[in-house]
Amino acid sequence: MSERISREELVKIYNVEITFFDSLEEAGLLHIETENNIKYLMFDELSNFEKFTTWHYDLEVNLAGLEVIHHLLHQIEKLQQEKRQLDL
Repeated sequence: MSERISREELVKIYNVEITFFDSLEEAGLLHIETENNIKYLMFDELSNFEKFTTWHYDLEVNLAGLEVIHHLLHQIEKLQQEKRQLDL
């Protein structure tokens, strides 16, 4: 089984509201596993959570802004991959 952290532990460590975590999940920005009614974030998703937390709390970006930023960064990544393939 992959390494993971529970939602409750995560919000305690990062000092964020549980509703913020839930909003990220509902918006599809985080992929969560649920086991025995406990939500878990996989460690490979942790860097995304940290980015969203920083952008939201330090830069005051709202949820809609987080979604737009995430989408644009994903698009840039796809374009960079396509460019690398064309350069071969």
